[in-house]
Amino acid sequence: MLAHVDSAQQQDSRPSLRDHPGFRAYWLGEATALAGSSASAVALPVIAAVELDATPGQVSTLASAAMAPAFLLALPAGVVGDRCSKKRLMVSTDLAAAAAAAVVPACWATGALTMPVLYCVALLLGSLTVLHQAAAIAIVPELVGPELVPDANARVMAAFAVAGSAGTYGGTAAVSLLGAVRCLLLHSASYLIGAWCASRISTVDAARQPAGQRTGMITSIREGVTHVLRDPLQRPLVLTMAYHAFAEGIVTTYFAYYLLTELDYGDIGLGLVLGAVGVGSLVGALVAGQLVRRIGPGAVLFVGFAAYPICGAPLLVARPGHGWWIALVAASAVKAVAVTAAASTQRSLRQQLCPPHLQSRVQQTSVWLVAGARLLAAAAAGAVAAVAGVWAALLTGTVLLLGPVALLWVSPVRQLKVMPGITTALPDPPSRPLQEGGDRVH
Repeated sequence: MLAHVDSAQQQDSRPSLRDHPGFRAYWLGEATALAGSSASAVALPVIAAVELDATPGQVSTLASAAMAPAFLLALPAGVVGDRCSKKRLMVSTDLAAAAAAAVVPACWATGALTMPVLYCVALLLGSLTVLHQAAAIAIVPELVGPELVPDANARVMAAFAVAGSAGTYGGTAAVSLLGAVRCLLLHSASYLIGAWCASRISTVDAARQPAGQRTGMITSIREGVTHVLRDPLQRPLVLTMAYHAFAEGIVTTYFAYYLLTELDYGDIGLGLVLGAVGVGSLVGALVAGQLVRRIGPGAVLFVGFAAYPICGAPLLVARPGHGWWIALVAASAVKAVAVTAAASTQRSLRQQLCPPHLQSRVQQTSVWLVAGARLLAAAAAGAVAAVAGVWAALLTGTVLLLGPVALLWVSPVRQLKVMPGITTALPDPPSRPLQEGGDRVH
């Protein structure tokens, strides 16, 4: 009986996210803005195709304008995030994005809407998103204590899974009911809500680099990149993420196309497969913290990355028919659970290992590598498909997905039993050659 009471008291004394109203405001604002962004991702191509009769090349250019800032601005955004107040950066970027999104309805109402206007809006929104995320992701350790960082990141990713799916499906419905242009007004409103929520954030820690120690932009970027590449835990973790993004990008380039053309599952079949991914992502985010506490962050990461090629294999042998379609739905859901749990864990791990004044730069170094890997993946997928066909491209990506598993297997990350910062359970110190070989990265 006494043991039961002690256990209950320990559980009651465990820190809780409910005790951090600043995190709740952050959580609500980010989820609302993401839902609006997901809706606009549906609306902008519709505006281009329906309202402006855009050519396929123009639609492709529009998509590139939205994605290019993730690679071009990621590293400078990290410097800005470390030098400025993250809270103020979040508020200002949300307000600027609200104004940018409202430009499209305003130009449409006055008859001045053109494709160059859409290009500029997409490029501006993409750039503001990069700046915003440089602060929004790195601010989590400032909102909660170290012991709550894994739970906080898991809660954020769960909200994002719901908001992303709701925004996509809600955006599709809103385009049908209100028209694509008017949907941008809803997008603008979601940014205003995000700005209001961000203004209500209170932080428990706001360590930044002192003004007197600031250096030039290039030097500051180099400091963040060098820290990642020389750290024996962060280096394999970030390289694993970039390698995974490249292999996954090859698969996702033709995933929907293959389901619609070769397997003939139709729009409904594709929607249900993608819906299973959304549900799996939500479940993975919700259980990530429990899994880390039960089996350790190293095991969660290894199992998560290993599940991706295993669950991707059914696509390579699938045939038309309900049986294979059900198998792909199940495989997609399981894969999403494992990968989302791993993604939440790696984010928390990086934040726990990173000095406070480098949080944004370390985060954006990972973003830059991942964005570059995805750009290369699209080109690689197209080259393989042109030579050997779409199925060969899917096979190539699936085989390459084994690479991140091998990287984790030989890295010290796999040995982690608990999250650093919560208790002192780092893996055994790496050998001296590993410690001194931080610049020997392929």
